[in-house]
Parts: sequence; structure tokens; C-alpha cells
Amino acid sequence: MTPAVRTTVQDHVALAEIELCGELIIAASEAYGERLSQDRIDEVLLGVELGACV
Repeated sequence: MTPAVRTTVQDHVALAEIELCGELIIAASEAYGERLSQDRIDEVLLGVELGACV
């Protein structure tokens, strides 16, 4: 019998997508309205505050 070999495979793209989904969930839970605005979604996904650059 051969010993089991542990391998760890990480899909960095999938992990990044999961992290972005988590950020969107957090933002949605903090939102006062029923839906996030497109601007807020862009802020979360792009990691920038859109209102700060005027």
C-alpha cells in the first residue's frame, strides 16, 4: 500500500473572485437601501472611492 500524498492546489483567480464576492457581501450588508448602486459596486470591485477624485 502506497502512502497518501498530500497536495495543495490553489487557483489564484478563483481565490481572488471569492474575495471580491465577500467584499460585495460585506458592502451589501452595510447598505441602507435594498440594492447597491453601480457606483458603490465599482468602488468595492475597483478598490477606489469614486467620489474622492473630482
